[in-house]
Amino acid sequence: MTVKHGFPFQGKYFTTEGKYIVLTPGNFYENGSFKRIIGKEKYYAASFPKEYLCTVGELIIAMTEQAEGLLGSTAIIPEAGIYLHNQRIGLISCNEDIVDQVYIYYLFMTKSVRKQIRDTSSGTKVKHTSPERIYDVDVLIPERDEQEKIAILLRNIDKKIDVNNCIISELEKMTKTIYDYWFLQFDFPDDKGKPYRSSDGEMVWNEQLKIKIPMHWNVGNLYTIATFTNGIACQKYRPSEDEDTLPVIKIKEMHRGITEDTETVTVNIPEKIKIRCGDILFSWSATLEVQLWAGQTAALNQHIFRITPKEPYTKNYVYEQLASYVGKFIKMAEARKTTMGHITSDHLEQSRIVLPHEEIIVQYEKKVAPLFIKIMKTTQENQELKKLRDWLLPMLMNGQIRLK
Repeated sequence: MTVKHGFPFQGKYFTTEGKYIVLTPGNFYENGSFKRIIGKEKYYAASFPKEYLCTVGELIIAMTEQAEGLLGSTAIIPEAGIYLHNQRIGLISCNEDIVDQVYIYYLFMTKSVRKQIRDTSSGTKVKHTSPERIYDVDVLIPERDEQEKIAILLRNIDKKIDVNNCIISELEKMTKTIYDYWFLQFDFPDDKGKPYRSSDGEMVWNEQLKIKIPMHWNVGNLYTIATFTNGIACQKYRPSEDEDTLPVIKIKEMHRGITEDTETVTVNIPEKIKIRCGDILFSWSATLEVQLWAGQTAALNQHIFRITPKEPYTKNYVYEQLASYVGKFIKMAEARKTTMGHITSDHLEQSRIVLPHEEIIVQYEKKVAPLFIKIMKTTQENQELKKLRDWLLPMLMNGQIRLK
């Protein structure tokens, strides 16, 4: 195989919209595969050599460790005529007579390959590799037909994961649309089942929000609908050798789930900082994200809130309300052209939201609960598929197990 450096696209031509997207290390997941960064893409508004316009199916590699564990991560270009091959990205070309490209894609996910790339990297704060260092990595290569069998099996698992991700994405769009329709446009069903505002439902001016809201609805803040419990500094609860443990959920676990690198604490931690499947998590520092946790019982690290709804508000309503308001926090930061470093209690106190009647919350829950259940089950299925893939990967690559 060969590795080709990308083109030095000039930052002064980067825009927030356009036709061509400049690839960055942010387009890779740490464990491998292509990561879309919708809303954060860098578009390019100048001419460039056409040889650096990627085609679908091409294999790329992260040559710079922009985030921990990213160096050497590979991804397959999902669409043609959109993505630009940037200088911090390598383009891998394989001798197809000897190796299967998809097999190489998975080979770079193995610990042995990643360790060799990292051990030979240069740089102190930010690690870098080069084509020559990648060529020096030692690997075991089976016969071509064996490579294809391994690649097909692993790729089929990933394709099922991709299909599930599409299902989850569509379900999330549906729940958000319903939330927006009911609680932002105020077109929830009235007594006759018609959309309230569009059917001339009575609206009154609210001085705090400077908008009209439905008659008899109130205004509060995020503390009105939920309790925000911060995590702990987990080093205070290191387990002894004979103790049962819980994994620690940090921001990276919110993104990629629990791995063998995840820290653990003693199971005897305060009950209030244990999280369970279905809990709402809100990372309030560095990244502002809201998530429904679909994993096992775990310990909550500092910089993440566990959100507990207050009656009569339901978990699904609170989740959508908080996700909607976090969008406002992010827009505030963008308007000031700064990074919203973290959310404080003052931000939560100063938030202003419309509070619907209890009967509307009950109706909303009946509408969206089946969708959220499907999202949770599909997410859990993906977690099991990823465990299966990650369990098979090293054994297939080192010949410990074979495919007939």
